Amino acid sequence: MSDAGPVAKADDAEDAYNQHKTRLVDAIDSTKSILSDIRIFNKDDWVVRYPQLREGPEGSLRRSLSFADDPKTQTPVKLSLTRSVTVADVTDVKDEPTESIPPLSSDFHVLRLDLKLGSTSSAASASSLVSQLEKSSIAHLLDERLAASAAHIDKLRLRVLDTSSKVLVTGDLNAGKSTLVNSLLRRQVMPVDQQPLTTAFCEVHDASENAGVEAVHIVKEGVAYTPADESTYVAAAIADLEDIVAEYETKGSEHLLKVYLAGKDQDSLLSNGTVNISLIDAPGLNRDSLKTTALFARQEEIDVVVFVVSAENHFTLSAKEFLWTASNEKAYLFIVVNKYDMIRNKDKCRRVVLEQIKGLSPRTWEDAEDLVHFVDSAAAESDPSFEEMEVALRTFVLTKRSKSKLQPVETFLLNLLSDVELLASANKLVAEAELAQARSELAVAKPVLEKMRSGRDKLEEGLETVEEDGVSAASAKATQVLVDALDQVGSGKPSHGLRLPSYPGLLSIWDYARDVRRALLSSLDLAVKAAEDEARGITSTGVKQIRDLGEEHLPIGVERSRRVFMPEAMFSVVRRGKGADGLKSRRNSTAVVAGGVHGLGIGLASRVDMQETTVLDLFDVNHQFWIHFGDHGKSTSDSDIAPGALSIVGVGVGALTMVGGQAIGVRGVIEGIVRLSDFFGNETARKWALPVVGAVTVGAVVYVVLELPSSIPRTVGRRIKASVETTEDGEARWETAHAQRISRETRKVLRLASWDLRERFRGALEERSIEVRNAEAGEKRALKAQEWFGSVAERIDSVRTTAHLGEVAI
Repeated sequence: MSDAGPVAKADDAEDAYNQHKTRLVDAIDSTKSILSDIRIFNKDDWVVRYPQLREGPEGSLRRSLSFADDPKTQTPVKLSLTRSVTVADVTDVKDEPTESIPPLSSDFHVLRLDLKLGSTSSAASASSLVSQLEKSSIAHLLDERLAASAAHIDKLRLRVLDTSSKVLVTGDLNAGKSTLVNSLLRRQVMPVDQQPLTTAFCEVHDASENAGVEAVHIVKEGVAYTPADESTYVAAAIADLEDIVAEYETKGSEHLLKVYLAGKDQDSLLSNGTVNISLIDAPGLNRDSLKTTALFARQEEIDVVVFVVSAENHFTLSAKEFLWTASNEKAYLFIVVNKYDMIRNKDKCRRVVLEQIKGLSPRTWEDAEDLVHFVDSAAAESDPSFEEMEVALRTFVLTKRSKSKLQPVETFLLNLLSDVELLASANKLVAEAELAQARSELAVAKPVLEKMRSGRDKLEEGLETVEEDGVSAASAKATQVLVDALDQVGSGKPSHGLRLPSYPGLLSIWDYARDVRRALLSSLDLAVKAAEDEARGITSTGVKQIRDLGEEHLPIGVERSRRVFMPEAMFSVVRRGKGADGLKSRRNSTAVVAGGVHGLGIGLASRVDMQETTVLDLFDVNHQFWIHFGDHGKSTSDSDIAPGALSIVGVGVGALTMVGGQAIGVRGVIEGIVRLSDFFGNETARKWALPVVGAVTVGAVVYVVLELPSSIPRTVGRRIKASVETTEDGEARWETAHAQRISRETRKVLRLASWDLRERFRGALEERSIEVRNAEAGEKRALKAQEWFGSVAERIDSVRTTAHLGEVAI
């Protein structure tokens, strides 16, 4: 019955260990799932930002949060006890309690992006380099760190499931590591000398793992070691171990040696009858950087670290770096201060060493009575403190396996989950900020877009109205001006302020008729210019109306048209002619674009065919004949009908006075009549010839003296009007052709202004549509990220709670 108590306690400890192990495996699997999801989310949905926290005043929960890619922007945050991050309100932190708040690191433990810039680089320079990287580059580095962490916890899982335990014995050179290993094995196995001899990793196992055969297996490089497969190693005798170590010392190479020893002493650490234990004697830390790096890489395979430090030298820089790194995963380290008997002032030595341990591994310092031992390995058999150390180590490795084997894994998971929580909380803050920004942008851009969409038809209708109204007004005005001018010219009166030339007398009647024609034609050209000026004014009004439509429908911030409308540039064309250099052009601001029988390409006064003067400009026989002998039912103006006698005389004279285009004198007419009467030789004819000739002569004199100065402008005007109104092959009349030309020019200008406004409106509409789409996509992405990172925090809490992470281990 006396043994029932210890056996029951052992069984309870084993049950507790197994339960702890099961929960830990579940936590490992859940953590790996979280890491995998973050990597996928980082790749497909959201560029994960890398936060940096700056400490606030001592004892305060206030921190400032920034990001590696944007270090200048800092956000006040509050760190809760689980290192979750929330935005801190200034009023919330004035009187915050500071009692029982554990110190929280503002940096990452596992996911730290450690950029080495060389041996002389500082943390500030590394941080500066990180801040210069782009978001995508930092996200890529973070993804690599997450992948490495996932691979590491895979190894941790195997270590938890492994029933054996690996104990690494390491420390600085000449600290007495091999001596300690020999003492623990109760055999002189490891080479011991004043010079450092252990240059390889010697992993000592119980011979039962090698079919009970003692041997040294030199593991071949690049192969997976298996004791049953002789191709994976080279076998040697235990007695040759010192020579083997010396050989690799000479070669300068690094190998793993598997040493199998038969359990002769059941009290040794290897032959404990409970758990398979392997002791690993490692090279000294400060021997060279290559071996130190190799040792750091093997930490993930180690369950327990036994660190041997010389009482004479305390902790070197290499030792401190190793312990600091190891403490991130292994909360508890077993520290042996060797050669303690050689120290005179032992109290001082103990105090200094414990202070150093406190800074390197706080949890080890808290349990220093069981985990820190001051011994002399060389006098193991006679030193009581060595026996106490050995019992404590056996207890730590065998009995308190939850602390020695599982606690390091739990510590790593806690640190990793804490880092992931910090990462998720910070990115949730970013998502919330981007969500607020996206919604703010939508609040501004969406109403503008909706207004533009609803006003698009109205703008189009307004532009069409302005264009059509302007064209119609310009055409109607041009037609009115030209018709009025043509009617006035048809009555022998020039338009637009021109005066007829003064009558020079009968002897210059031909020149007078030519000058009258030119004056009347010039007045029509002035009418064309007046119609164009009216169109310029109408077009200017239309352009202004289009500009007003732009101010009404274009949103604020859209650049308005910089085009300057120059009315004088309307109705100008480029004429081309050949010269020495080929084609050359000049701008003629008075030329008119039109064609056809009216010759609208130039002014009427410049046309040769319109300037030609004929006798019909003096005596319009057809017109007079039509008046007196034509259809009187048709309306004629009073100015077209002269007194009857003179008109008749005029008809006669007009018929008799056309000889080669020159008017003949009265005497020539009389002589012709006399000769004509002599020809007939008829006395009766001679009787009536003289009265007729007299009447004709008198009528001709009266007509020439009184009628020609006023009838020539009417005659020329009628002929000009008739010539420009004559159409052939469906050509439009003169005034109609000009009205069409002027309306086309007006339409061209208004359409160009409308096109410019339409393009600006279309571009602005497209930009606002893109802004709204981007803002909506940003809102959707940020909302998804906010919810997703919130769910990550919940999953982390669930892992902690389910696995009882952070609770005191048995």
